[in-house]
Amino acid sequence: MILLQSHSRFLLQTLLNRVQNLEKAVELDYHWVEFDDVRYHILVSMKNPNALLLSVSLPIPPPEAVFMGGLPFGAIEAIKAAYGVAVQILDPPRDGFNLTLKLNLGKLPPDEEHRYALLVKIASVREVVLGAPLRVVLKHLSSRTVIPGIDGLLAIVHRSKESFFLDPQPDKVTVVFPMRFKDSIDIAFATSFLQEFVEARRTAGLNNAPSCLWSPTPPLELKEAPAEALSANAGFVSFVIFPRHVEGKKLDRTVWNLSTFHAYVSYHVKCSEGFMHTRMRRRVESMIQALDRAKPGVEGRKKSPNSRSFKRLSLKEARANSIS
Repeated sequence: MILLQSHSRFLLQTLLNRVQNLEKAVELDYHWVEFDDVRYHILVSMKNPNALLLSVSLPIPPPEAVFMGGLPFGAIEAIKAAYGVAVQILDPPRDGFNLTLKLNLGKLPPDEEHRYALLVKIASVREVVLGAPLRVVLKHLSSRTVIPGIDGLLAIVHRSKESFFLDPQPDKVTVVFPMRFKDSIDIAFATSFLQEFVEARRTAGLNNAPSCLWSPTPPLELKEAPAEALSANAGFVSFVIFPRHVEGKKLDRTVWNLSTFHAYVSYHVKCSEGFMHTRMRRRVESMIQALDRAKPGVEGRKKSPNSRSFKRLSLKEARANSIS
């Protein structure tokens, strides 16, 4: 199993290259898209080479998700806590984006190790923003409390027009993912993968991992969810998170793994599909080679050193050979 990295590799490499070449006035204008339809834009002008503008466009939220000012609730506080004075939030953001950050490269920590850690955190802006609501809920779980004003289910966007649900309680948080796929082959692979995923949780080495359940129908925790949010063609996956799962450094790993669970499943589904296609192509090639060897024609066959060939002679040719 492969876990996705929390930071954008391209964004991190771009930031590192820019920091290492501050003395050069270089203009940058990069656009790119990563999984789950998260778009990025980096802009650096010649007039102010120490200022870098990073804009992020998030997936379109479904009606049940809670967004405030174009961002998930708790995102602004999470950005300020993660980046401090090195990053400024621009209001309003650039057109077509949910968030624009202004990074002052001259205010980065002088220590190389701390500077690199901050750049990795900036490259993880997706986790900071989209995982903010989940982080708030799990922080309250670590203190065995519930967010004031939150009563019942909480929907968190993780893909365009799709969300997963939290059922927060003082002693546990139940996380439910409606699993949706467009292709019929992906649905079959995902259903089998998720059932095996649940079975793997029952092994002895994973006793401390969150409990995991799969069901083809919505679980009881989603009885208050809107009907349009319950259309899942690959079933529903539920995780039960306890305070021990969010202690100390476990919180960051839990937030990221839950926020990208659907992408994690999609990645392994596509890998499995590609592996099956490779095996099928190899099998077809071996069968074609076997059929080629079985062709009845004599052309192209290799003769052994001991093989002999015979030619039928006419009566006249036979008499001439006997006289000679």
